[in-house]
Amino acid sequence: MPNPAKSSSEPNQQSLLWRLLHATFRLGVTVSVIAVASAAVFFGSSELTRRADAVPAPDAASVTPVSVTPITSEAQYTVDRVFIGQVEPQRSANVSFELNGTLDQILVDEGDEVAKGQLLATLDIALLKVERDRLTASRNAIAARLSFAQKTVGRNTKLVEQGFTSQARLDEALAQQDELSSRIGELDAALHDVTVRIEKSSIEAPFAGQVTSRHVDGGETLRSGELVLGMVEVMSPQVRIGIPLDMAPELLSDVEIEIAGKIHQAELVTLRPDIDPVTRTRTALFNLKNEPEIAFGQTARVHVIEPVQSAGTWVPTTSLKEGSRGQWTLLVADVQKTVRLATVEVLHAEDDRVFVRGAFPAGTVLIDQGPQRVTVGQRVAFETDQ
Repeated sequence: MPNPAKSSSEPNQQSLLWRLLHATFRLGVTVSVIAVASAAVFFGSSELTRRADAVPAPDAASVTPVSVTPITSEAQYTVDRVFIGQVEPQRSANVSFELNGTLDQILVDEGDEVAKGQLLATLDIALLKVERDRLTASRNAIAARLSFAQKTVGRNTKLVEQGFTSQARLDEALAQQDELSSRIGELDAALHDVTVRIEKSSIEAPFAGQVTSRHVDGGETLRSGELVLGMVEVMSPQVRIGIPLDMAPELLSDVEIEIAGKIHQAELVTLRPDIDPVTRTRTALFNLKNEPEIAFGQTARVHVIEPVQSAGTWVPTTSLKEGSRGQWTLLVADVQKTVRLATVEVLHAEDDRVFVRGAFPAGTVLIDQGPQRVTVGQRVAFETDQ
């Protein structure tokens, strides 16, 4: 009878042997695949290397030429400050009569040019002439009586000396003479008053100029001070401009003023010491040197060149780039001709250039044209060296 234990162990041994053989086979296949793949990679890389070596090496890239400018430090820059004002005449006047009266005639019209002292308008002086004639007649009568009184005093003086008349008669003659003399003085004052009123019944031009307005036509009854004519002096126009308090007065002595697109030389006449309560500026008056033909009331711009003490350098506006966090940068080249980035602070800007402040090592030059063609760290050549 067979042994049951022996019969059961034989299948287990066969199964274990089978697994061992299967694992060995799989391992052999895997190793073979890896070996084949490694051989393929080796021979492939060798072939690629051979082909790459067969291709001729490209030429070395050429160095980019750039335009550069030496960085020159300056101790200051100037600012063209502009202030706005207007053109006005040196003198203007609103002409009127000092006395009441009826306007007799007006001799000029708007736009007329007049000379100094020229007659402009008159009042009716008929009543004044009548009063002058009356006072003149009264004065003549009193003068005749005064002449007789003076002769009487002379005669009585001699009679008193001879003892033929009393002192009382002489004193009476002297009193009458003094009274008549006083009346003559009174009439002379009245005549002078009439003469002054006649003179003030006419208006003469206070200066040479041009009539700008006419407010009456003739025949009106005017009150004292009522506006009749307006006139201005057309020669030597002035410019009135408000100047800020921080402006140094010595910078205003000789300036340029722009009117209607044209530049005129001007000199300071006066800088008022008081402050305008509205604009908080000081009023400056300028005389135009070449006396141009301009209209009063035109806008004028005064250009004041003010120096600012601050170290920096001028660079073209095109060379400036905006960096991170609002900073401004420049592309520069160091002594090894390598492109570097320089951070700067913009102090002042003009149309085509800016004044900047920054740290630039010795020998650093500015790439002033075409900075977009190069990058930081790139070697460049200077056009001035070619």
